[in-house]
Amino acid sequence: MKIARPFVECLLVAVLFCAGDSALAAPETEEQQPDPDRISDQPKPLVTPDAIERPKPLIEIGDPFLESGPIGEAIQLPSGAVWQPSVQVFGTYRTAVQAFHDGDVTMSEWANRLDLFANLQLSGTERVLVGIRPLDDGVNFTGYRIDGNKGPEDEYNVDITTLFFEGDISEMFPNADPHDRRATDFGIAVGRQEMLIQEGLLINDFVDAVGIVRNNVLPESAANIRHTFVYGWNEIHRDDNIEENGVHLFGLFNQIDAPKNTIDVDLIYIHDPSDWNSGFYWGVSTVQRIGHINTSFRAVGSRATDGESAAVSDGTLLLAEVSWTPPESHDLVYVNVFWGIDEFASASRGPDRGGPLGRTGILFAAVELGRYGSALSNRADNAWGGAIGYQAYFDPWRRKQLILECGVRRPTMGDRDTAAAAGARYRQAIGQEWELQLDVFGSIEESHDNGFGSRIAIRREF
Repeated sequence: MKIARPFVECLLVAVLFCAGDSALAAPETEEQQPDPDRISDQPKPLVTPDAIERPKPLIEIGDPFLESGPIGEAIQLPSGAVWQPSVQVFGTYRTAVQAFHDGDVTMSEWANRLDLFANLQLSGTERVLVGIRPLDDGVNFTGYRIDGNKGPEDEYNVDITTLFFEGDISEMFPNADPHDRRATDFGIAVGRQEMLIQEGLLINDFVDAVGIVRNNVLPESAANIRHTFVYGWNEIHRDDNIEENGVHLFGLFNQIDAPKNTIDVDLIYIHDPSDWNSGFYWGVSTVQRIGHINTSFRAVGSRATDGESAAVSDGTLLLAEVSWTPPESHDLVYVNVFWGIDEFASASRGPDRGGPLGRTGILFAAVELGRYGSALSNRADNAWGGAIGYQAYFDPWRRKQLILECGVRRPTMGDRDTAAAAGARYRQAIGQEWELQLDVFGSIEESHDNGFGSRIAIRREF
């Protein structure tokens, strides 16, 4: 019997369709399971403003901070600038019970710190910020001393620690260049302001200063170049963390956004009219990713022009930071190493900022609250060392984290001892405003008693 060709073609199509449908319906093998790291093809709904509770400042006047809705009426100045003034009062309160022993110093205390700010926001680029720390003077903190001379410590004050204006000249005077054809992208900041240069290695302090920034310099070989000139005249604390009156700070800071890295080149000169503690300072750094590894390399130096002292001395500090995320996790592994050649000195360091090695790890960092010291000295004089750490997260929102770290500091000359330490830090967010932090460490040093430290700290952002 002869079968018609159209019938055969229809039969083949049906067979192939059923075979394909059954293949799709077949259970997936282990190799066919979807990749958990693959971005889903299913769209997610938009997050509405009602889904997230807005963190409200302590006080706000004018347009609400980070709130949706209509914008209030603006004020247009004769210069052409459009201002919409609003005020936000916010701050951070920190309290800690802590004990510390490093062979030379033993202390236990309850210490408190309050950073309170009022921000007058004039526009998206112009503002005035004023801040006080009413519970400490930078060295002593309100609380209770448990060891030695037991008793309360009262450091209440209303000293202004922050007060500056910042803005963009092109936005302050838009009528001067209505078609935006001139190079008027200059930022300006005047007043008592925090300065953090080379991630705190060169400057880590609040200084009375004026800074002018030339933004958006667009060369052919880089995405952007930024030049900043700073002149500081007061509140300059030297490398020994002590304020020196009458000195003047001149700084030229340059940042280049290259195709594969960010480069900083910084120069500083501090002039002491008494000709005792003047000095030159320099810093060069590059930050980049090498494959899946984050890296930064920094070299900073200091040179005394009138003779070395506790305020300024000759030296160089090299710091390398390497970190990466292990596969299939959100954790972080980091390895930081340093080499201090001679006696490097920072240009300016606040009284609670410790030494320049604080960036090496939690074992070297100052907590900036009370008399609690670092497990390993954060001074860079004639020493090398480093830290290896693991930062683990315990929930998808990263509200719980644990850092485990070990470190070593070894002198390169003199009769100083080699020291090693291990420590841990646990942090957990509580609600939108509170954070719990637990620190503990143990250290050993060749000719000293073993050291230890532990603290329980609570932090509130408001």
